[in-house]
This record gives sequence, C-alpha cells and structure tokens, in this order.
Amino acid sequence: MINDIRKDADTRMEKCVKAFKNQISRVRTGRTSPSLLDGIQVEYYGSATPLRQVANIVVEDTRTLAITVFDRTLGPAVEKAIMASDLGLNPSSAGSVIRVPLPPLTEERRKDLTKVVRGEAEQGRVSVRNVRRDANDKLKALLKDKAISEDEERRAQDEVQKLTDAYIKKVDVALAEKENELMEF
Repeated sequence: MINDIRKDADTRMEKCVKAFKNQISRVRTGRTSPSLLDGIQVEYYGSATPLRQVANIVVEDTRTLAITVFDRTLGPAVEKAIMASDLGLNPSSAGSVIRVPLPPLTEERRKDLTKVVRGEAEQGRVSVRNVRRDANDKLKALLKDKAISEDEERRAQDEVQKLTDAYIKKVDVALAEKENELMEF
C-alpha cells in the first residue's frame, strides 16, 4: 500500500515537472523555435485545430520561422491566428510559404518574460506540493484505518518529502536554465 502511494506520487510529480517544462518551452527566448507556435489554434472546417496539424513549421534562419500550410486555402486563416495570438508576431505570406519574422527581444521584454517564467515555476512547485499533500492524506487515512503503524506512516511521509524536494529541485533547475536562456544576448 505504501509503495503504491509512493509510486503514484512519483509519477504525478513527474507529470507536474513535464507540464512545467512544456509550459516554459512556449516562452520565447532569443532563439527561434517551432515550439513557439505550439499554442496556436487555427479555424479548420469549423473546429479549432492545432497549427502543427495543418502546417509544417521550420526554422528558416536565426530570426525567421517558415510555415508551409498543407491546404493552401487555409493560409489567410493561419496568418490571422498568428496575429490574434498574444505573441506579438506579424506573419507575411509569400506564395505558399508564410514567413514569421521574430523581432529581437529588448531588455525590458526579457525581464517581463523572466517574471512570467518565475510565475510558471511557482505554479509547478505548488502542483508538486499538492501531490505531496494528497499522498500524506492517503497515508493518514491508512493510519486511521489501522492498516499501518505510526512509524511506517512517519517513514513514508519522509520518503514523500524527499520525493517532493527532488522534484522541486528539478523545477528550479529548469527555471534557472530558462532564465539564463532568456538573458543571453
């Protein structure tokens, strides 16, 4: 029972860290990356579809993304979706290819993005702590039902705390890497 609770907490904490890393990968840095456009949805036959499913996105050069839309009639909808996103990008259409130039980041914008990333990190830490709380609640329920002893419960809570510390450290490491990436010129 205790091992099941620990394994469950471990997998859920791992998912929290992955979700955090996925979230910060969308934050724009000085480098051009196709993952920047991952959150964009395009209206396609009446339903919102992820941009990656209707187009091929490649890095053309250090400051430009090239988008090749599979269905040419969808080009204007893709441009509109990119402009409507909160990324502040202005795509330009050149035949069948849509080019998205990425302006260089200013110092002020870099600091704003750092604040955003720190907020995401705090959300990641909170979600890891919520998993810890759930695991400890399950352990207390087992103790209350007299399925485990107080010593076993204490040891299991210590293990869960060590897991929590390890995953919060992973969030902090990912945060530090992203902050360094943001502040590079």
